[in-house]
Parts: sequence; C-alpha cells; structure tokens
Amino acid sequence: MGFKFNNDRIYDIIAIGRACIDLNAAEYNRPMEETMTFSKYVGGSPANIAIGCSKLGLKVGFIGKIPDDQHGNFIKKYMADAGINTSNMVIDKEGHKAGLTFTEIKSPEECSILMYREKAADLYLNPSEVHEEYIKQAKVLLVSGTALAQSPSREAAIKAVGLARKNDVKVIFELDYRPYTWKSKEETAVYYSLIAEQADIVIGTRDEYDTMENLEEGMGENQKSVNFLFKHRPGLLVIKHGVEGSYAYTRAGDVFRGHAYKSRVLKTFGAGDSYASALLYALIRGKDIETALKFGSASAAIVVSKHSSSEAMPTVDEIEQLISENEKK
Repeated sequence: MGFKFNNDRIYDIIAIGRACIDLNAAEYNRPMEETMTFSKYVGGSPANIAIGCSKLGLKVGFIGKIPDDQHGNFIKKYMADAGINTSNMVIDKEGHKAGLTFTEIKSPEECSILMYREKAADLYLNPSEVHEEYIKQAKVLLVSGTALAQSPSREAAIKAVGLARKNDVKVIFELDYRPYTWKSKEETAVYYSLIAEQADIVIGTRDEYDTMENLEEGMGENQKSVNFLFKHRPGLLVIKHGVEGSYAYTRAGDVFRGHAYKSRVLKTFGAGDSYASALLYALIRGKDIETALKFGSASAAIVVSKHSSSEAMPTVDEIEQLISENEKK
C-alpha cells in the first residue's frame, strides 16, 4: 500500500518554517567549553528536510524568512545551490537575525545543542507573506512544529495549512518539538493538535507525540494516539522509537515496523530530519510504506555517522546500498 499524491504539480514538496545556521563542533570528544572551532552549515528542521528531499531528486520549494545580512545571504545561496526554489524566502527588513545552533560532540552517546532563538527571523514570517499561488503548485506542504511556537510565524503556518487543504495539497506535519521556543507544554499541545488533526501524515518521536497529547514523557501509548488522530484527517501516522525503530499506522488498520540500521555513530542530531526526507521521498515516488520506513531508517543511519546534518544528506544510491547490505546480512 502506498500514499496517493497529485502528480500534476510543479513541486513535489514545499516546506515552511525555519532556515537558520548550524555551527557544528569541529573537535570531537570534548565539551563545548573547550571547543574552539566550528563548521558552518544551514540548519533548521524544515530546511534540512527540504535539502534532503532535493538531494534525493525531488523538486522542492521553501517558504520562510531570513535576515537581511551575511547569514541570510549564506542560507539563501546554500539552499538555491542545493536545487531548492527560494522565490518565497522573504528577506526580513526589521533587523531580526538568523537562529544559531551550536553543537557539542562529547561522544557518540553524548551530544548536545545550544540554541539562540530570541527574535529569530524565521519566527517573523507574516501570514501576508504566504501565497496561495505558490502552495497550490505543490503535491505536499511540509510544516514543522517550531513554526507554530510564536506569532506571526504561527498564523503564517496555519494559513499555509488552510491553503493546502483548499487546493488538495497533502499536509505533512513533522512535530519537531523544541521546548525553548514555547511558553508552556499546554500551549504546545493546543497548536500541535490543531495542525495534526488537519494533516494527512504526522511524523514524530514517541516523546513528541506525548507532548502533543499533553502527557508526561513516557506515558503515551501508540494505539491511543492512533485511535484519537484517526478520528480526524490523518491517513498515516509515523511514530519513532529511536534505536527500537519506527512504526507506521494506516487508517485501514495496517501496522508496519521499520528497524533501525546500525552505523558508526558520530553524533545523534540530524537523524530525524534525514529520516523524514527519505521517508517522504519514498512515499512521493510511489513506494510502499514498508519501503519508505527502510528509506527513512537508512538515511538516518548515514547522517548520524557524519559531521553535519544538511551537508550529510544521502543520495538514493547510498540509501539503497545500505538497505541492500543489511538485507544480505
């Protein structure tokens, strides 16, 4: 069983939300306090997913707001060079800056991120800067949870979902929960539920689903999540359980399990974005759900073995090779 998309659209996927700067520690196995050198990449969940999808051969567009400075120039050029249409990336004229994320790689099991999100330009995307003519050209609109954290970005994302619904564009909601951009868990649960109930596909970790359901971490159950969301619009729910793999649930009652692939882990961040990009690639290309889960797991395994997130996004050949090697074993 696959998932049906409109094939008469210019773009396979348009993502909306944050595009910012990742500064990844160039020195491994040491705390950030002692790290002196960092490498610069484009980051932010929807930007990473867009880059990953483009690298896999999908036609990708992006809606977001970037600063009117050197970081903004870097983000726009990087994404354009990655093959992404940047015509709907808005330049902020009010002095807001790019979000910055510093990463620390103490060990493969001990990685952390330090985020600067105060007055980040992407959170100032205005509803008037989201255009129906652009969204209606896509098979898929990808919304990530961080876009909902503050106004006016929140209303811009909600408007985009409404326009997608109106124009028969499938909505993919990637939960992407970052606690430091939200005022409270209650607020997060309200807006996450609002979008999840209108989405066609919801992707997130078990902990993120707990947040959406306003539960304590570890208290949620997949079947309860499934029972609730299938009363609404979603037709496919993907719930990730880290090294235990992932599960996909369909409205028809099918359950699929994707196993995590072993790799030489360098760091843990970037896995979720690479998983989503490859999963969506497989679904948009008409592959069945079981294959899509394999693509997601393989892509995540490749990215956690490399230094960056966006730069490390794999090709279709690399993903298929990893799947093939594991199936031979």
